[in-house]
Amino acid sequence: MFKQAHKISTLIASAGALLAGMAGSAAAAELQVLQRYPLGGEGGWDYLSYEPQSHRLFISRGQHVQVVDPRSGAQVGDIPDTPGVHGIALAADQGKAFISNGRDNSVSVVALASLTTLHKIPTPAGENPDFIAYDESTQRVVAFNGRTHNASVIDAKADKLLATVELAGKPEAGVADGRGQMFVDIEDKNVLQSIDLKTQAVTATWPLAGCDEPSGLAMDRATRRLFVGCHNKTLLVVDADSGKTVARLDIGDGVDANVFDAERKLAFSSQGDGTLSVIQESAADRFALKQTVPTARGARTMALNAVDHQVYLVTAEFDEQPPAAGQTRPRRTMKPGSFTLLVVGEK
Repeated sequence: MFKQAHKISTLIASAGALLAGMAGSAAAAELQVLQRYPLGGEGGWDYLSYEPQSHRLFISRGQHVQVVDPRSGAQVGDIPDTPGVHGIALAADQGKAFISNGRDNSVSVVALASLTTLHKIPTPAGENPDFIAYDESTQRVVAFNGRTHNASVIDAKADKLLATVELAGKPEAGVADGRGQMFVDIEDKNVLQSIDLKTQAVTATWPLAGCDEPSGLAMDRATRRLFVGCHNKTLLVVDADSGKTVARLDIGDGVDANVFDAERKLAFSSQGDGTLSVIQESAADRFALKQTVPTARGARTMALNAVDHQVYLVTAEFDEQPPAAGQTRPRRTMKPGSFTLLVVGEK
């Protein structure tokens, strides 16, 4: 009887060791660019959004939104009449997408099933709506207005503008906590602000010491940690309840987006210098740079596929010409047909 029990315990221990080894191997898996799909088409780009239900990637392209299947690189749709488009907020529970149009100061409401525009919501007090985000707990969409330094709060169910919230400065990225709070980077003031979407008021303003021009923002809702990408090649991890910085990590140059994979506990930071920083969270206040993935120059914005654990980025090739009269920066023109989708995942 003792020998049989000993054998069983040995088998259990061996199985545990095998599973632990497999888990450790999976955690240590390297990421790389798996695919490069030429998309072509006209227009620059800004933010991306991924819809897991239909495997569709929404890409802002200047005057329209290009919709592709990132599994094949095939275009599956196009949303026209989005002048100066910046971002796409997906409200799957409402069957809608909300698109920020920077040039005509409006938010397009699009039916996800058909990709047809239902109508536009003007933002008369908000000029140049840029980053846009959705909070499912309050069914509110927030468009952050770059020129007027405020935020337009929209009822996603009624497609109605509810309020305009004044901010401390120029807003960049925002993220919802799923409890009715929306956080936003204030780029020109180096602060982070919190908005209560129920009262439609700013409830906190936290200085980001050591952060120059915060641009990207993501969140681990379970630990309530915010990931703030800064233009001085720094990523700050901030406590969403106290505003305290709990970690500081080095990233690449030219950050413009952050995302968080909750299942893998990985934070990503995409930079225009052609790098993707991958940060492992082992506890609420323990973080380490796991890997720096070479991507492509200009691949500064991204979207996360949290089901397949892949990251999608886009970029293009440019021709540079001497600066125009009175200017210091060279003129850059996108090479025709060079716009490309990059898929990053495990080897």
